[in-house]
Amino acid sequence: MEEYNQEYHRSRFYWLGRTLVIWFGGFLGFILIDYLSVGLNLDSWYTAFIAAGTVGLLNALLWPVMSRFFLPFMVFTVGIGALLLNGLLLWVASNIMTGFTIGGPALIVTPIAMAAFTTLLSAALTIDDDATYYRNVIRKDIKKGKKENQEKPGVIFLEIDGLAENVLKEAIEAGHMPTLKRWIENRTHKITPWETDLSSQTGASQAGILHGNNQDIPAFRWVEKANKNKIMVSTGLSDAPLIEERISDGKGLLSCHGASRSNLFSGDAGDVIFTYSQLIDLRRFYTRAWYYVYSNPSNFARIVVLFWWDVLLDFTSQIIHWAKDIRPRIRRGFIYPFVRAGANVFLREVTTAVLIGDMLEGKVEVAYVTYLGYDEIAHHSGTRDWDSFYALRKLDRQFHRLEQAKIFAFRPYHLVIQSDHGQTNGATFLQRYNKTLEDLVRDLMPPETLIYSKLSSNEDHFGQAIQEPLEDGKVYLRGKGNVVAVGGRNIFDRVIKEVDSTPVAKGRVMEYLKRHEIGPMPPKKYATSEDAQVIVLASGNLGLIYLTEHEERLSFEQIKTLYPDLIPGLAQHDGVGFIMVRSHEHGPMAIGVGGVHYLEDGTLEGEDPLKPFADNAANHLLRTDSFEYTPDILVNSTYYEKTDEVASFEELVGSHGGMGGEQSYPFILHPSGWDLGSEDIVGAENLHQILKKELQRL
Repeated sequence: MEEYNQEYHRSRFYWLGRTLVIWFGGFLGFILIDYLSVGLNLDSWYTAFIAAGTVGLLNALLWPVMSRFFLPFMVFTVGIGALLLNGLLLWVASNIMTGFTIGGPALIVTPIAMAAFTTLLSAALTIDDDATYYRNVIRKDIKKGKKENQEKPGVIFLEIDGLAENVLKEAIEAGHMPTLKRWIENRTHKITPWETDLSSQTGASQAGILHGNNQDIPAFRWVEKANKNKIMVSTGLSDAPLIEERISDGKGLLSCHGASRSNLFSGDAGDVIFTYSQLIDLRRFYTRAWYYVYSNPSNFARIVVLFWWDVLLDFTSQIIHWAKDIRPRIRRGFIYPFVRAGANVFLREVTTAVLIGDMLEGKVEVAYVTYLGYDEIAHHSGTRDWDSFYALRKLDRQFHRLEQAKIFAFRPYHLVIQSDHGQTNGATFLQRYNKTLEDLVRDLMPPETLIYSKLSSNEDHFGQAIQEPLEDGKVYLRGKGNVVAVGGRNIFDRVIKEVDSTPVAKGRVMEYLKRHEIGPMPPKKYATSEDAQVIVLASGNLGLIYLTEHEERLSFEQIKTLYPDLIPGLAQHDGVGFIMVRSHEHGPMAIGVGGVHYLEDGTLEGEDPLKPFADNAANHLLRTDSFEYTPDILVNSTYYEKTDEVASFEELVGSHGGMGGEQSYPFILHPSGWDLGSEDIVGAENLHQILKKELQRL
């Protein structure tokens, strides 16, 4: 409590300086908009100065009431309502003053200009934004804390999406994350690494961490043959709720007075914001926690300023990458900078404000939040690009804000920083070999084969969260779904039965692979998912090939007979590290250009194709083979050990989804007093059990 009193009195000194900065920033904003002649008219600079003070006074008097009364309006207009209310207060000020009129676009752009100058002045004078939070949020709610929670600690899990352990350590050492560095040096926290499952992506990892169950999630998207070959997507507007329904037992990590913020799945939390599996239910979208986003009249305008600054930074980054010819490099396009700013600024700022409110009220016992910015930027710029480290610097600032907010909370809170997976850099498969995985499959199939692929995306799950609802809407309007023609199945029934009775002897697989030579590329025939005979999907450097004319997963022997060039052509390609197929006789096999690894008994034929990958690679594959929706052929790209790179099947500089390099090695930075056990943490489900046990102890 003594620490609270010191910080509270210290914040009172900040109040005066911050008030002056806001006043002067507002004054400069008035001068700028008046000069631009977009609807604001002032008869002198003195009037502008008085007007800025008048608006500040109106905000202090009226905004607390307005923000509570109009909170639903501001939430469901995604903040636009806050700008409109700011404009209303400007209009009121113009009616009680002489020499000051305002209308038209100025009602919206003036608050933004005022916030821009205030932000710049705060940075220049090192008056941090924590004072804003403390004055506008803590002062109002500090007396409302529940004293009965004083002795019961809470836990806030802060996930940095896509950050590998090695990159975290480099960022800390280079000074990009001073808050985390201080925690480690003061020995309040320590870093423990963990290893993902085969599917090193947010869908599988968060299902495991939050619900303790990521069974039957082989990748970011997959095909369910028994469900009319439907393509399931982790961020599908109707798919995500269905996935959570499958994996949840009602006892998730957040089931006890928990809150979910900006996640794919809810962890069975009762309080959710921007949680994709619950997004379709608007009743769960609105909670009182939004008040802490809009408690400050200039907060949303500030977010708008930071949003546009981030957009500008990305356009600048694209020019720098082009001018310096930085490789690998992908084309980001015009839309991406706005997607990036949504993840790196809007969700970041909203999430931090909401979490501060959660901590002040003290009702939340455990919260889990995903910060998406680093993952989004690393996909497009690279895992160690200055762009990516910039995102980490801004995240460290959020952690400092939350650390300061702990002082004002009645309930003691533990802050835990962790990641759900890493990323591995590298030029893409298309850049290296001038063909996509779809092209390679097309080379190896009969010319008339209709192939549908989902490889062209250059977005991670946040970008897909924006795009997939549009795709779902198109499907809904068509009324067809992802149904693939199945009329050809009977043609192969007799052949399949005959193949099952003629197994390939162990030790003869390599002989078969070397006997087949790949012919010239057949002419392309494009297909939609509705009429395709083959569906090719990608999750980073993990490829999934579904032979959709056949309802059951085909065996190695069946594929060998029906499509004799497919397995040899894939396994012998320089960009393929290994493929996994299931043999009718020998079970699952990992096949590479120089050898076969029989996964059930560990027998090797030739060189081990899994040698360049994780020590647990065989176990990961064996587990994935047991999934209901495992593809007929699973493809993992080559891992180039000398450069620590993979070849993503999607157009991404930094990628994740399969095995190879840092993508499989995230971390958890936790209080030093926590006991996470002495054994290596392998798999998201295992991490869930460990975290659940620690929460129960607390």
